[in-house]
Amino acid sequence: MEKKILHIDVNSAFLSWSALKLLKEDPTAVDLRTIPSAVGGDVKTRHGIITARSLPAKEYGIKTAEPVVKALQKCPGLVLVQGDFATYHEYSSKFIEILFNYSELVEQVSIDEAFVDISDFCMDDMEAHLTTPVDGTTDISTLKENDRALATAAMIKDEIRDTLGFTVNVGISSNKLLAKMASDFRKPDRLHTLYPEEIKVKMWGHPIGDLFGCGKNTAEKLKSLGIMTIGDAANTDLQVLIGYLGSNAGEYIYAAANGIGGDEVHSEHEAAKSYSNETTTSEDITGEKFAELAYPLIKHLSEKVSKRMKRDDIKGYTVRVMVKTNTFGRHSRQTKLISPTNDARVIERTARELLEKLSFGDEGILNEEGLGYRLIGVGVADLDYESEYEQMDIFGFMEDKKSDEKQAKLDAMMKSINDRFGKGKVKRGKE
Repeated sequence: MEKKILHIDVNSAFLSWSALKLLKEDPTAVDLRTIPSAVGGDVKTRHGIITARSLPAKEYGIKTAEPVVKALQKCPGLVLVQGDFATYHEYSSKFIEILFNYSELVEQVSIDEAFVDISDFCMDDMEAHLTTPVDGTTDISTLKENDRALATAAMIKDEIRDTLGFTVNVGISSNKLLAKMASDFRKPDRLHTLYPEEIKVKMWGHPIGDLFGCGKNTAEKLKSLGIMTIGDAANTDLQVLIGYLGSNAGEYIYAAANGIGGDEVHSEHEAAKSYSNETTTSEDITGEKFAELAYPLIKHLSEKVSKRMKRDDIKGYTVRVMVKTNTFGRHSRQTKLISPTNDARVIERTARELLEKLSFGDEGILNEEGLGYRLIGVGVADLDYESEYEQMDIFGFMEDKKSDEKQAKLDAMMKSINDRFGKGKVKRGKE
């Protein structure tokens, strides 16, 4: 089966993340992404180099890595902001966590881009996640593999935009090279495919300098030979390229220009400080629609968090719920469990209780007329990396007390908990 690889690239990452931080601190502030603005240099002395710029700044011809002084000559009204790597790391981590919701194979190649292998997701899990029509149909059986990959990419792109507030470009192909090339096509907030059968039309007409891995010096050498486009390189005899560029560079340019690249995505997921999932609601969740809409969302989010935690073989003590109201206020509640968990039922039960208190307790949010939720999230934190015992599924055991083997495991677990926290502090429910 042909693989389906995505390359996901944050649009103007540093500038976008700086803009989001300013808007979070002051919702009335101007969005840096809508005006000529840039990140980099010393804001006070107005020296240094540009590390990121907005699309309006790009229209003035401002480029990354150029001196601030030169950028100001092009656009005297350019708004400069200082780099903030703590903020960049925060948004980057959230970005990568979303990608892991869709695949275990996520390869982060920089702070703002990653490859994702969605081959298995497209084939096995598409029906559970596809919520919008593709080519006018939601009948999964009629969708082709490429349609499913496109639908998955669209969901990832939209989830990042709707939950984190910034946009990405997604390139879709059967290998990493072509996926990377596709993500660099028209921006921002775009999806592009570039399968091997499409390279002649979509890639060969681009300047040779646009070929990924072809540096400025190499591009100039190729141009001196009359190789002006990627297509020219693809149709040049391999031995000519080797003779002029050397074995390694010549072979690479020839292979890349012909769309040949690796398809192995190497996942190196760092240990997370927490696991969470949020979703924007299709309609405001008010008090009247709370049971109908909120409970299914809590169940779905709890299962997603549980799945990722089990994948990483990790448990956590603290369960948290987060909401965003239709007036854009953010609120949360959390509680600490007596034993760590990654069980979906435990997470769901705890999250439901927290959300009920947050919504209808003293000063409950939904007690106020007109308020509703636009977003709900569930998370687990305070992770337990070195648990001294294996947590058993309490609720599962209590549902089937006839099993002697399960009862013995439950007794052992309760003894282990009491040994850890003090004898008598933890009591089993009524038999």
